[in-house]
Amino acid sequence: MSEVEVTEEKSPLKGVAKLEEEGDIAADYLEALLDIADLDGDIDIDVENDRAALAIVGGKLNHLVGTHGEVLDAIQELTRLAVQTATGDRSRLMLDIEGFRAGRKSELKKLAQEKADEAKTTGASIKLAPMNAFERKIIHDTIQDLGLTSESDGEDPNRFVVIYPA
Repeated sequence: MSEVEVTEEKSPLKGVAKLEEEGDIAADYLEALLDIADLDGDIDIDVENDRAALAIVGGKLNHLVGTHGEVLDAIQELTRLAVQTATGDRSRLMLDIEGFRAGRKSELKKLAQEKADEAKTTGASIKLAPMNAFERKIIHDTIQDLGLTSESDGEDPNRFVVIYPA
């Protein structure tokens, strides 16, 4: 009986420890990438929403974001692959560079609010422009918090969100 209690107490810690390990592996990979490219930047590691979260800040790295975050998405995917290679497990880590994702999240919440109001006022469903999975998740979460429903439709890279009136 006591063994079960010990296991139950430690299981949440194992989850956090595993995510911290993912963050460390990812940070090592990103540091090497920055060194190869001869770029400066500090890497912050955190655990948010049951995933490792890394941010590269300081060093004029906007070119690593790209016009619409496409370079950031590619670097994030490469970093996830590096973690998967090291651990054998798929990683869901999130990478932000120069606050791009944080700023984008704020913009998308505002957009979701505006489109939710439009759906309520007109009684019609609202189709948004294509977005990546990160962006669609923010829209869906915000719409749900506002008491409306939404669905993703289409195929990547042209997958989009449809917001339905109440």
